Amino acid sequence: MGSDDFEQGLAQMQRLLQIMHRLRDPQTGCPWDIEQTFASIAPYTLEEAYEVVDAITRKAWDELPSELGDLLLQVVFHAQMAGEAGMFTFADVARAICDKMIARHPHVFGGQSRDKSASAQSLDWEKQKAAERGQDARVLDGVAMGLPALTRAIKLQNRAARVGFDWPSTDEVLDKLREEIVELAQARANPSPDAIEDEFGDILFVMANLARHLNIDPEAALRRTNAKFTRRFARIEDWLRAAGKTPASSDLAEMDALWNRAKLEERG
Repeated sequence: MGSDDFEQGLAQMQRLLQIMHRLRDPQTGCPWDIEQTFASIAPYTLEEAYEVVDAITRKAWDELPSELGDLLLQVVFHAQMAGEAGMFTFADVARAICDKMIARHPHVFGGQSRDKSASAQSLDWEKQKAAERGQDARVLDGVAMGLPALTRAIKLQNRAARVGFDWPSTDEVLDKLREEIVELAQARANPSPDAIEDEFGDILFVMANLARHLNIDPEAALRRTNAKFTRRFARIEDWLRAAGKTPASSDLAEMDALWNRAKLEERG
């Protein structure tokens, strides 16, 4: 980043803080912005984070600056509300992350050697985080409740694996998956909504563990499959429309045949 870019970034950050202050002004601000709380804004924060990921996944680089700006606005919004309540300010937010980055990168800002692999540095990062949590902290403490469930499952499993609570290979995970599928089938035989949901959750948890053993991000894998499903179903609609029909006027057999046609089309 050149000095001009740096100065412009500071200027625009100051501008954004002023805009947020104006929007929340009790006398002259926006009624909607004034009414918001941490709880009401939190879903938007999560949504904007997902939209950043979506732009990256689609390689929509022209959209990414705007999506990152939307996410940055969420940080500024929360900081503004906190400042009004006398809790903390945006400066405290920036200071906290600056201090954290310096503390967790002694190979850059301290005297430690940079002669380490990325994986070794990741282990150092986790050790530093564990030290920050303190000696009395439990192994699974600090894994955020608000994470997507599959992502949180991976993080919980990674934490447990660091202290030896992990299957030695993928084979044992697959065996566990088969066991959980049988238990789900048994739960269906004596239907109890809670029991079925519990067994289904166990299957998802094991699937997350399987993804971890295969070095797959389950969220990314499911997003990829969602995109594939959307793409292929759109082809079904195209072919039905060409025949003067809609999915509602078709039937499963016809749409399944068109689905297989879409699969073959993609494979070339």
